[in-house]
Amino acid sequence: MKMPPLRVQHGLIFVVVALLFFAWGAWLMRPQPAAAPLPWLAEWQAAVLEPLADDRLSLAMLRVQADGELWLQPPRLLYRADWQASGTPWTLEAELGLSEAERDSLMAAVGVGVRDAEQPLSKQLLAELGTHAVVALSLKPQQAVAAEQLVSSIGQPRLRLELGAGQAWVYPEAGLTAHTEDDQLQLLRVVPRDALHQRQRNP
Repeated sequence: MKMPPLRVQHGLIFVVVALLFFAWGAWLMRPQPAAAPLPWLAEWQAAVLEPLADDRLSLAMLRVQADGELWLQPPRLLYRADWQASGTPWTLEAELGLSEAERDSLMAAVGVGVRDAEQPLSKQLLAELGTHAVVALSLKPQQAVAAEQLVSSIGQPRLRLELGAGQAWVYPEAGLTAHTEDDQLQLLRVVPRDALHQRQRNP
């Protein structure tokens, strides 16, 4: 039995369908626009993150960027601050380097032991301890921040390590590790690069 000849209209339908599939495929394969960089990060890199990576960031230098309070979390001495960066609220926690004698003296002056709860310290100590080094810094966004914004700001990480939840993006030369989950930035942590290299050698 002979098949009826295809009409011109049928041929046009096939052409239109083929063009639609081609256009759809091209749309799926189109390059995605790069995420906007974190607008505050360039200033923080120069004023805070690079000095910390070089192991030369002091408490006084950090206070210029974010005014906060000292907390004694026996046996650690912490500096905490909240600040707005381009409309996004962030929390900051930094650990100060103390010698064993300084740590024991401070705990004795406050009257706390290693097992006691943390407590805030007087603002007077902020000036007295201004020259002390910052040995670690954590930055945590309080609103959603796309992880790709970090890539747009400082480039691709050297390493991507799988975690129980999300990934750790490691930038060894910057002393920086970022925790990401579901394409969102959860935490930035910065330490002197020598300390980060040592941790990588001795996990």
